[in-house]
Amino acid sequence: MKLSEIKNSLNEIDEVKFILPNGTFVPKHFHVTEVGLIERKFIDCGGVKRSESVINFQLWFANDTNHRLEPSKLISIIDMAERELGLTDLPIEVEYQGETIGRFGLEEESGSFLLTAKQTDCLAQDACGIPVKEKLNLADLSATSENSCTPGGGCC
Repeated sequence: MKLSEIKNSLNEIDEVKFILPNGTFVPKHFHVTEVGLIERKFIDCGGVKRSESVINFQLWFANDTNHRLEPSKLISIIDMAERELGLTDLPIEVEYQGETIGRFGLEEESGSFLLTAKQTDCLAQDACGIPVKEKLNLADLSATSENSCTPGGGCC
């Protein structure tokens, strides 16, 4: 989800709700403690120089269980970050405290914001010797081998 998309969604909802990948809700009394720009510059294992920029939201909650972040308040925080940090319409990443700080993607579904699991990946698989997976068309496979089973063949 990009910054413009969350702002559009916030204009259409009455309550800000975040849902973790396991389906549980972030407590209703959460705070957005940071809206920031994270820029990473790195070299992958194949020696290619890369960069990545994302907007970061940090969610946190304390014992102030009556606190509720209204959609309009979150929009005002985002607007201030856009002005002060020069944010553009980049993808959003969310930090949330679990056993350690977790990094999540963000999607919207039915008026709630879903924190989506992120995965690591090798960006230079060819340089690492990772074999390319061959895609097969099932229609091209045939049961011509004597080791294959056919319906009614009695081999299973």
